[in-house]
Amino acid sequence: MSALKVKLTKSWAGRPERQRRTVTGLGLYKIDDERILPDTPAVLGMIRLVTHLVSWERVEGAAPKARSR
Repeated sequence: MSALKVKLTKSWAGRPERQRRTVTGLGLYKIDDERILPDTPAVLGMIRLVTHLVSWERVEGAAPKARSR
């Protein structure tokens, strides 16, 4: 199964609340933060909403399991 590597490349300061929540929902908080996420339609939809703020690429291997808080 493939995964997605997502990196925050631009600041989300001054952006609409929906975009800020989407970026934090991807697990990105500061510029240059990177996360390996599962390749699911939900994650791809979130990336599509903030594509002007992030860069992403497909990587081989499974995404790490989510941590429970």
